[in-house]
Parts: sequence; C-alpha cells; structure tokens
Amino acid sequence: MPTKLFAALIILWSLAGSAAAGPDENAVRDLLHSTFDKPEAKLDVAPVVAVSGYAIAGWTQGETGGRALLRNRNGRWAIILCAGDEIRNAEALRQAGIAPDVANALAQALAKAEQTVPADRLAMFARFEGLVRMDEAGNHPPVHDRAH
Repeated sequence: MPTKLFAALIILWSLAGSAAAGPDENAVRDLLHSTFDKPEAKLDVAPVVAVSGYAIAGWTQGETGGRALLRNRNGRWAIILCAGDEIRNAEALRQAGIAPDVANALAQALAKAEQTVPADRLAMFARFEGLVRMDEAGNHPPVHDRAH
C-alpha cells in the first residue's frame, strides 16, 4: 500500500510541475500580451516552451492564430518572428539561427506541449501564413493580419 501511495504522489507531483509556468514562460506571455492585446480582442497565449534563451509561444486572437519565436538577450525577451506551422521543426529553427542542440530541444519541447492542445486550437496556429521577421527595435508590421 505505501508503494502505491508513493507512486501516486510522484505522478501528481510530476503533473503539477509540468503544468506550472516558469519565469521565462510568464515573461514571454507578458510581452506578447503587452504587444498585441487589443481592448476588443485579448490574446490567448498557450502553450509556451522555453529552452536556453529561446521560446516558442502559440497564440490565438479572435479567429486568428499563429506561433511566435522569441529570444532572451540580457534578460529581455524579444520577438524574432511570427509564423504558423513553419517553426515547429528543428530544421526551421536552425534556419532561424538557433544552434542545432537548442533547436532540437525546443522543437521537442513544443511537440510535447502541443500534445495536450485541442485540434481546433492547433488548426488556428497553422492559419498564420509565411514567416514575418521582427526587428530588434521592436518595430513590426501588423502580424496578425497575416493569419486567415
């Protein structure tokens, strides 16, 4: 009996740990909300995965959606680009300038996180067409207009 209880506690602890957002994930959410929230359309940001100073966040806003790739430099998160399904794999992340080991880990973390995302939400992420690069100064085109 004690072994089963111990095993159940370990499972609950691991599930709670995986569901808890860390400071990087929260900072990414805060940045995306402050950049793209509108009074009539709040951004829904989830899932967010962060690995070695890079993050990918899925987002939806109204009937649109996509994914944002971000980088942390000197403690500040910045959006590198916005895309749809194009940035889900390690090869695309390497082409965006991410080191191969980090790109692989980030793609794996995203795949794992998206396993629990409902299919209709994943379909919204895929609606974003193309890749839109963001500049370092934070100037960017209206990226959500690219989602269909």
